Amino acid sequence: MVDLNTTYLGLPLKNPLVASASPLSKKVDTVRRLEEAGAAAVVVYSLFEEQIIHESLELDYYLSHGTDSSPEAQTLFPDLGTYNVGVEGYLHHLRNLKHAVSIPVIGSLNGVSRGGWLDYARKIEDAGADALELNLYSVPTDLGRSAKELEDGYLDLIHQVRSQVRFPLAVKLSPFFTSLPHFARQAVLAGADGLVLFNRFYQPDLDVETLEVVPDVTLSTSADLRLPLRWIAILYGRIRADLALTSGVHTAVDVVKGLMAGSSVVMMASELLANGVQRIGQLTEELATWMETYEYRSLMQMRGSMSQSAVAEPGVYERAQYMKALNSFDHRLP
Repeated sequence: MVDLNTTYLGLPLKNPLVASASPLSKKVDTVRRLEEAGAAAVVVYSLFEEQIIHESLELDYYLSHGTDSSPEAQTLFPDLGTYNVGVEGYLHHLRNLKHAVSIPVIGSLNGVSRGGWLDYARKIEDAGADALELNLYSVPTDLGRSAKELEDGYLDLIHQVRSQVRFPLAVKLSPFFTSLPHFARQAVLAGADGLVLFNRFYQPDLDVETLEVVPDVTLSTSADLRLPLRWIAILYGRIRADLALTSGVHTAVDVVKGLMAGSSVVMMASELLANGVQRIGQLTEELATWMETYEYRSLMQMRGSMSQSAVAEPGVYERAQYMKALNSFDHRLP
């Protein structure tokens, strides 16, 4: 019997399969089904910075609009019981999830500035979440702002959030850093207990007939696994933080690859959205069967076994192998 137990952010998990932030966590019944199917933990859909800013601005408007026009102006105050359906609704949902399931529930904040984040990080902790995933989702467009300024801002945010909460903190990164290993190390020094690789930026499409920019969500495939796989293999054993792989996990072999690269857990959403939450249970069984077939007794035995520091040719993870990979196509040409 193989041992599928693992730990992530100090949380003991029954297996390495975690449901990543997605619409699947918006309904309590669906999260119950995820737990029943075998999910070891769930990351709740993100609370976006825009929601916090919007509610703050709207509340300020209602609190100030008309206050000097009449002694009865206080009646214009919004009904806060129904007004805070965004942020307060998120916190209420977190509490409901914690009461409904026994697996760890990880909150998620999505944004890049301090704003109301510090306060809401504390509120997410108070709501009972087992950990927080800080999602640094940003598309830099300011020509006058340097990469160093951006990175310093991210690191300051991580440090500030870490100083305000006691529960574990993971940071979800994008792959678009000039020196990803350096930033990863700095993020850990700033207070991250874990790193999630990588955030997927959903790119808009262009409708050339209506001349509109069209939001478009494309689910991942196993081919998307290679980017986080490479960087987890490079980072494993070099920073003091748990690594979580997300993007491209669709098969049991994908799970094995993530673990062998060095991840503590693998996170998935696209496969579950496309084929149902029962896929977690199927993948767990397939992972156990694969391990028995290849005589692995535990995940610890497997983890990091194909990281950069463990393989015979560590250069395969670097540019030194770029031409070698391209030249491999020459042998396939007629």
